[in-house]
Amino acid sequence: MNRISLKKAIAGVCIAAVLGVGAGCIYSEIQSGTQNPQVKTESTQRKAANAELSGARNTYVVQAAKKSGSAVVGITTKVYQQDMFNRAVFVGEGVGSGVLIDKEGHIVTNAHVVADATTVSVSLSNGETVNGTVIGKDTSTDLAVVQINPPPDIEPITIGDSDTLQVGEPAIAIGNPLGLEFKGSVTSGVISALARTVDESGQRFPLIQTDAAINPGNSGGALLNADGDLIGINSSKIAQEGVEGMGFSIPINEAKPIIESIIKNGYVIRPYLGVWAIDKETAAQNNLAFSGNGLAIVQLDSVGPAANAGLRRGDIITSINGKDVTTSMELRQVMDTLKPGDTVTITAKRNGQTFTKDVTLSQTSK
Repeated sequence: MNRISLKKAIAGVCIAAVLGVGAGCIYSEIQSGTQNPQVKTESTQRKAANAELSGARNTYVVQAAKKSGSAVVGITTKVYQQDMFNRAVFVGEGVGSGVLIDKEGHIVTNAHVVADATTVSVSLSNGETVNGTVIGKDTSTDLAVVQINPPPDIEPITIGDSDTLQVGEPAIAIGNPLGLEFKGSVTSGVISALARTVDESGQRFPLIQTDAAINPGNSGGALLNADGDLIGINSSKIAQEGVEGMGFSIPINEAKPIIESIIKNGYVIRPYLGVWAIDKETAAQNNLAFSGNGLAIVQLDSVGPAANAGLRRGDIITSINGKDVTTSMELRQVMDTLKPGDTVTITAKRNGQTFTKDVTLSQTSK
């Protein structure tokens, strides 16, 4: 797995980990007070959309933007707080992007885009602005779902398959960089890398790296393949002097179960193992050592599933259901494929001896 070790200023909010682990951060959005030039493009774009293009001009980028651009929306949030006299006081505004994914009006965005929002307004590609309701959000994955009354004249985006992506293939980003004045902006590039680790301490799954421009305001927008299908939810970029063309997107295949759980339950239901485990590198940094590969259990919920099955502090977990786990992210990835009530087979080592335990997973709290 590739790792980016940069001293980074990543625009962002947090990707937290379950399994009893912690959190890291990625991304901040446009705040009120940002001054942008007023750009009026809607009528021009509508006129241009109906123009006939030569074969040379009608590129895959044009076709993808026509197919899916209308499903990308702008999201404006306002935050109010109560003062000492119990009056609502306006404290801030933010702008991000979102993607309409179904005919029920569900819009996927980043959790940090709608964090602490009192009101949510959604700007549609047809020029309308409607009220939105936050169905739920998951800070661990930086994903959220907003719902609006389904617009009859806007088709939801087509969901693609991020597992089939190849490094070097085209990538197209659509969103609202720097605010709604530039809504529906299209940038293109390539898939620069797959399975990128930006913040391993809390990152739940590897990210797609692209050189298609992603800027503040693009968060929650769409990353498309050349067919115009959704392959990722744009989430972050490396914001460091001298670094350009490094944007990151949450793979849609990883995002789908999170989105489905939020729509169904209002939050993400995750299985609970009840262990806190560290990899070999982290162990060495803390003057600990163990032989072989795996994750060392450093803390155990005494009434949790792992303890009930007979696992102990100091055991080295090497695999779950036959899948090797050598990093915290690999453990989270395996756990995210499971659900409460599932029974898994854990292979571990104790005093140099390999053994297995069947563990029935419970459920994390909300």
